[in-house]
Amino acid sequence: MSLVVQISDPHFGTERAEVVDALRTSIRALQPELVILSGDVTQRARRAQFAAARHFVDTLERPWLAIPGNHDVPLLNLVARAFDPFGGYRRAFGTDLEPIFTAPRLLVIGVNTVRATRHKNGEVSDAQIARVCERLRQADRDQLRIVVTHQPVHVIREKDIANLLIHREPAIVAWAEAGADLVLGGHIHLPYVRPLDNETRRLARPLWSVQAGTAVSSRIREGISNSFHVIRHESDRGVATVEQWDYDEGRWQFDAGQMTTIPLQR
Repeated sequence: MSLVVQISDPHFGTERAEVVDALRTSIRALQPELVILSGDVTQRARRAQFAAARHFVDTLERPWLAIPGNHDVPLLNLVARAFDPFGGYRRAFGTDLEPIFTAPRLLVIGVNTVRATRHKNGEVSDAQIARVCERLRQADRDQLRIVVTHQPVHVIREKDIANLLIHREPAIVAWAEAGADLVLGGHIHLPYVRPLDNETRRLARPLWSVQAGTAVSSRIREGISNSFHVIRHESDRGVATVEQWDYDEGRWQFDAGQMTTIPLQR
């Protein structure tokens, strides 16, 4: 069985120290094969915030894969935003903005959906869609196939429609046909799991949207607790499960909560 942890939108610079400690404790106990950071690792793309985020990742002592979010590009430093928007991110997390992780039962493909010319809206290009498809078609049968974006490809509230990833529909159709199982995202600080193959969008094969909340930030919205996801892949059973782990304010720890079972088509 493969086990993956997804954390999103930690917004270092607004982190809650006690929640950071609890998250570290949970991840160390879970010993995941991979930790995925699906963007907005900082609040304002400042050097100290990137340093704090990277320090946290290093203390986990686990393999990790990260992609930038819109908050990881300078907002007020217009020169840096224009000429080196990902400079701070690259110094902290490496030059590859679209990393790939592969293991016998796991394939994770990062997609940089941030555009420096936009304040928060993300976009995926035809070239990015094609690149992901090419790699998905090389996947082994036993691999859980995950695509990671920052902005969501699916929302469940009308007010979040404006946050949807631009050019998402061609991506969803193509990635499903190429064999993706899950599309992980963040951005809106609302955790949920939903099928993308439905009555209004018929896909070649099942594909699921997995949206994470904010892992450690004080920027909690509408009383939704800090949370992260634990994804388990049982290749022999042909299923994946997504567990939402929520922070308990009274006990100062994360606890496993709602679980979604996803049958995999092979």
